Amino acid sequence: MWKTVLRRVIIMVPQIIILSMLVFIIAKLMPGDPFTGLMGPETDPNRIEELREAAGLNDPWYQQYARWVSNAVHGDLGKSYTYQRSVTSLIGERALNTFYLSLVAMVLTYLIAIPLGLLAGRYQDSRLDRGIVFYNFLSMAIPSFVFGLILIYVFGYKLGWVPTSGSVDVLIEKGTFSYYWDKLYHIITPAITMAVLGTYTIIQYLRSEIIDSKNQDYVKTARSKGLPMNKVYTRHIFRNSLIPIAAGLGFTITGLLGGTIFIETIFSYPGMGELFMSSIASRDYSVITALIVLYGFLGLLGSMLSDIILSIVDPRIRID
Repeated sequence: MWKTVLRRVIIMVPQIIILSMLVFIIAKLMPGDPFTGLMGPETDPNRIEELREAAGLNDPWYQQYARWVSNAVHGDLGKSYTYQRSVTSLIGERALNTFYLSLVAMVLTYLIAIPLGLLAGRYQDSRLDRGIVFYNFLSMAIPSFVFGLILIYVFGYKLGWVPTSGSVDVLIEKGTFSYYWDKLYHIITPAITMAVLGTYTIIQYLRSEIIDSKNQDYVKTARSKGLPMNKVYTRHIFRNSLIPIAAGLGFTITGLLGGTIFIETIFSYPGMGELFMSSIASRDYSVITALIVLYGFLGLLGSMLSDIILSIVDPRIRID
């Protein structure tokens, strides 16, 4: 298996290079540049041109790309023209916020989805099952920005129970217990939005797997041996039904840094998703390129991790 993993890692290198080149070219084809927003009635065009020349934006794209790759190899992803700071430190700061949000959302998602999926599959066609299926279709149909805005309006503005933006109160001293508690307080609403709307796939997979497993030969054999139904579900059906969930666990782990662009934008949460949207609006090429390449790398890594986890959970499966 380790030879396969090594081969997959080696294959990822040209994939990342091709992705970075395509992203870099497309970013350069966007109208305007980071200095376009500085133009005004009293702005000296020559000064703007000097800034573009100093930043190397007038060089051919292949020269700019070669310079970017050379710096990226040494950990320098460039400078954000919007925030006037290193892209590496900026993404690192935002990635931490996104990680906290995604971690809480992932825990809530599994706490909601796994029990509901197991109950729906076991008690098929009952009132409980129909209620869970209705919830599942409802969560699948509601757009994330609609559900998020509803939560902000009801619990943020009307009831005042939760904050409507940000990740922490700026007046709280960093590193204290109150600081981390306030971060959790700001996270809970967007995390609930992500969790509630992200359960439908897990619930549907579990329900379908349990219903299919009921008619499998190993279940009939266990029942014929006199094994109680509760133990049949616990030892056989539930365990085998969780395999599809394990298949997507790699993407879930890498998704802790991927974040959700719409959720972070709606809640004005300073994570990687919100940074990505604001960078597009301000044409901050350095940040846009770095983020898309990072998302691409996380996607490839998630695919490999899912295959590895699946082969561990189910020994019958081997990655090629």
